[in-house]
Amino acid sequence: MYHARMTNADSPMPSTVQTDLISEDQAGQRIDNYLLTRLKGAPRTLIYRILRKGEVRVNKGRIKPEYRLRAGDLIRIPPVRLPEADAPVLVGQGILNALEQGILYQSKGLLVVNKPAGLAVHGGSGLNFGVIEALRQLFPGEADQLELVHRLDRDTSGCLMVARKRSMLRHLHAALRGDGPGNGVDKRYLALVRGRWPSQVRKVHAPLAKNNLRSGERMVEVSPEGKESLTEFRVVQRFGDVATLVEARPITGRTHQIRVHARHAGHPIAGDPKYGDDGFSAVIREMGGKRLFLHAVSLDAVLPDGERLQVQAEPGEMWERTLRRLAEE
Repeated sequence: MYHARMTNADSPMPSTVQTDLISEDQAGQRIDNYLLTRLKGAPRTLIYRILRKGEVRVNKGRIKPEYRLRAGDLIRIPPVRLPEADAPVLVGQGILNALEQGILYQSKGLLVVNKPAGLAVHGGSGLNFGVIEALRQLFPGEADQLELVHRLDRDTSGCLMVARKRSMLRHLHAALRGDGPGNGVDKRYLALVRGRWPSQVRKVHAPLAKNNLRSGERMVEVSPEGKESLTEFRVVQRFGDVATLVEARPITGRTHQIRVHARHAGHPIAGDPKYGDDGFSAVIREMGGKRLFLHAVSLDAVLPDGERLQVQAEPGEMWERTLRRLAEE
């Protein structure tokens, strides 16, 4: 026997089995994302373990992490044991200033920030904080409302959307899936790749599969058993036969998609420790390019009120300086 009570996402970490009733406002989000918010401080590995073992139930049934909640769903949340939370991690003022200065767009429902390279989007896996924790510190009155709309790899810079309202989060998630109003979300990236990218290669259509190595590191590879994946590419600038600056538009949204598709095409991205070419990355590093050269340069989406969101993010001085050096070679 256990005591179950109806509660909401603002209640504290459960020490006994609890039951949440999903409201209209909470509907539409994935169960894994709901639990990450509900069980603040819980590592992602714990969330996926209790889902995999069936300890989390929706309407008394087992569900997968990608299950999307519906209004009226009853969620069984098992007791979880976590270390006592210490005082909240304080993000350094330098990072807070950089994020505040990097705000590209803000409204009552949405923030778009120019995420710096090297800063994760959220804490976990040994990281005390990421962009979302920093923004919650920057906007303390909205700490419970701020949620990531999507993710960027830690070493990728550029446009990152953060919802300030649940309705905005639901709207943009639908747009990212391609089943919302308008034409979805058009995301463009800049990438500096090895060699001379052929003008006729405008699409890379190759299925991608995740592969977790024994070390626990996640790698993605082209595989016939993988999920359909499509990226469109366009040449922006050539640097002889050494490198090419390309614009990449991911039509699907797979993990590491642009990085793996670039390598699959024979033109890995500079500074990529997982999928890159060490020799090429060393050449770029000698020119001052000490980063992954992948940048989310623009976003285009229709917002719930019909307004068209169009933002662009500058890649930064290191990026520009490296390209100037390349052009002089």
